[in-house]
Amino acid sequence: MKKMWLRFGSFLAPLFVASSAFAQESASNAQDTGMFAALAAGLAIGIAAAGCGVGQGLAGAAALDGIARNPNASDKIFTPMILVLALIESLAIYALVIAIMLQGFIPPLP
Repeated sequence: MKKMWLRFGSFLAPLFVASSAFAQESASNAQDTGMFAALAAGLAIGIAAAGCGVGQGLAGAAALDGIARNPNASDKIFTPMILVLALIESLAIYALVIAIMLQGFIPPLP
């Protein structure tokens, strides 16, 4: 019996909470949109730069480890490593392009 009341209460609680959330009026304006666009632009380039830095570090470490284990294979390892580093760097450039595009949504200061 206690489990039934707990289930019933956990079913009804979100209904009461959701109704008050939907009752609010929409109060978004250009300043709020600009604030979130600036936050999104900063997060996009920051996370992309951090992720690409880690990825390039791991790729370089793995390539150098492979060359250290087998110096004769350095020609076969070097070219794919450069290609992988270029592809990783292109992801950071895509994030930069998105951040620049998001700058257009930020309203000018009064």
